Amino acid sequence: MATVRIALLQDGSAPDRDAALQSTAGAIRAAAAAGAQIVCTKELFLSPYFCQTQDPAHFNLAETVPGPTTDFFRPLAAELGVVLILSLFEHRSPGLYHNTTAVLDADGGYLGRYRKMHIPQDPCFEEKFYFTPGDAGFRAWDTRYGRIGVIICWDQWFPEAARLTALDGALILFCPTAIGWLPGEKSGAGQRQRNAWIEVQRGHAVANACYYAAVNRTGTEGAIEFWGTSFVSDYTGEILARAGESGPEILVNDCDLDALEEHRRMWPFFRDRRVDAYGDLSLRFRDA
Repeated sequence: MATVRIALLQDGSAPDRDAALQSTAGAIRAAAAAGAQIVCTKELFLSPYFCQTQDPAHFNLAETVPGPTTDFFRPLAAELGVVLILSLFEHRSPGLYHNTTAVLDADGGYLGRYRKMHIPQDPCFEEKFYFTPGDAGFRAWDTRYGRIGVIICWDQWFPEAARLTALDGALILFCPTAIGWLPGEKSGAGQRQRNAWIEVQRGHAVANACYYAAVNRTGTEGAIEFWGTSFVSDYTGEILARAGESGPEILVNDCDLDALEEHRRMWPFFRDRRVDAYGDLSLRFRDA
């Protein structure tokens, strides 16, 4: 194993798809120049966060995966020798759409995709209108720089998502995100909301003895003030790097996979799991 340098691309919405492609490509080049080997975008990086309203016209933003965007970035991944994690709006078939992340290896090869499993439905987060829940399970991939896994935004609140991704061998867990405050929330419950978002994900890092990297949007779009605060946590829950609340930022941090291996030897959570006793986790609720 070795030390892997990762980069999270925290930014806001670009004016259009072409601008998003070009600005993201520039940020990837800057991250690679800083030594990054794995680079992750925010959730749905090619467009504004369109899920604030239910508008059938927004389905026109979707594309096949793999498809035009992976084709655009594959040569860049190969040129720079970086792994890319790209959060996209997938058109799977007529009337069937997913919130999907594509993973490209450092040679430009397409490794696979993860389809968001948990789909929220809240004011200004009208995702059930657009996205079908993923049906391919929780995934991890062997990249040139180590085995990584991906979950997406609302997945981050569910310990099962992080656990099953870690059980597939992920040493670094990435989470592209679009989360923020609605009008009136920031001055009241705002800090508690953001603290809960940070703490639950730090808990995933601890419970699964892995590195955890959350990358969020920033800026105000429509009614939502995205709170940024992208961060990287190590396997003890310590925040190693953290971005600001506003403004674009390329957050770079090293992940020591040898230290992770040593930590898991002394904190053997996977060894001590009572796999014979967890059957009820497959139930919606255990009624009395």
